[in-house]
Amino acid sequence: MGCHCGGGLDQPREVTLKVAGMSCKHCQKAVEDALKNLEGVKDVQINLEQGIVKVKYNPIEVGLQEFKKAIEDAGYEVL
Repeated sequence: MGCHCGGGLDQPREVTLKVAGMSCKHCQKAVEDALKNLEGVKDVQINLEQGIVKVKYNPIEVGLQEFKKAIEDAGYEVL
């Protein structure tokens, strides 16, 4: 049968990051595009006023280090 416990590694997860340097819609789009181009990212939501980025992702394919690198490569800082 197999275990149906839930919470497996392939289950989507969500992380919230604080990002500095985003000040306009262009900044928001740059960060969103950088993250969405990563394999395994399912959704990105950004609150520009608060500098908050929420990423829904598959932890088997991608993780926090890739998010930080993509954001920094786009010219912004993860706090």
